[in-house]
Amino acid sequence: MHSEFIFFACFLLFIGCMLAIDLGVFNKKQHSVGFKEAAIMSAIWVSFALAFYVLLLLKGDMLHQIQSADQLQEVTKLYGQTIPSYVQDFGTSMQYYRQNLALEFITGYVVEYALSVDNIFVMVLIFSAFSVEEKYYHRVLFWGIIGALCLRFLFIFTGAVLLAKFSWVMYVFGAFLIYTGAAMFFGRNEDESLDPENHKVVKFAAKYFPVATEYEGGKFIIKQAGKWFITPLFIVLLVVEFTDLLFAVDSIPAIFSVTKDPYIVFFSNIFAILGLRSMFFLLVNIIHKFQYLKIGLSILLVFIGFKMLAHHYLVQVGFNTLHSLVVILLILSASIIASLLFPKKEN
Repeated sequence: MHSEFIFFACFLLFIGCMLAIDLGVFNKKQHSVGFKEAAIMSAIWVSFALAFYVLLLLKGDMLHQIQSADQLQEVTKLYGQTIPSYVQDFGTSMQYYRQNLALEFITGYVVEYALSVDNIFVMVLIFSAFSVEEKYYHRVLFWGIIGALCLRFLFIFTGAVLLAKFSWVMYVFGAFLIYTGAAMFFGRNEDESLDPENHKVVKFAAKYFPVATEYEGGKFIIKQAGKWFITPLFIVLLVVEFTDLLFAVDSIPAIFSVTKDPYIVFFSNIFAILGLRSMFFLLVNIIHKFQYLKIGLSILLVFIGFKMLAHHYLVQVGFNTLHSLVVILLILSASIIASLLFPKKEN
């Protein structure tokens, strides 16, 4: 546990430094983020994720500080991982473990990153409904991600405890994901709308906090006549946080289908969330062109749910993490290619 704490603390320190540099250097002045800037930031965050993948591939045993065959057996048993029976010596077993750990991370990262795209649809809707100026998008998304980090931490490690104590929770997660995927598929053509005045979060904030009537630049809290008020921009932030909470209910169980190691779930989740802001600015003006993406995401959720329900059978037939990654990439690629080949007709 001591080694896990050190590894986890170093990871959080790295993330904290990157966020501080992002806010304090690259986005010190509030401005509209252009396509080029978003592409550069997206490439940087994806590069960080790939670098972390390489770190796990080479030094993944550092996470749980595995130094003996007994420790390796204990860790793999705890997190439902397997070492092939034909692998006998400790060195080869460790190499296989590191490869599988890295593969679990990158697969979870792809799943979370893909599901985050649906989050972008809703964020565009939120900013439009609340008439937020583009130059304040980044500020809202930045602090929204800070809140998401805390919420995801609670969700993931609570889920890990539940799975460790009650194995049947995996089947609950699987059934829920199949239901969510089916609901997304059948509701894909429904017109999405958002009523700012009647939103639950807006009503809650208006009931318990004094709210300013107008936006005050990029400020979340202001003081008027000796009294503190939250601004409409702060309410937008609350709505974004609430939305992320709803999406976490889908995405976190989905990654638990890939790995039961809560640290890998957290790492893959956080790297994907950190890349969500830049991906938002990258796709905000073209997201509507990917008309078949929601179909792909719905099929993805159903596949993951089925995988959770049939987990033991799939293990017996040799269906592993690499196979899952291939299926996931095929589903996403097919939906993107179909959107490009058969574009939506403009009315």
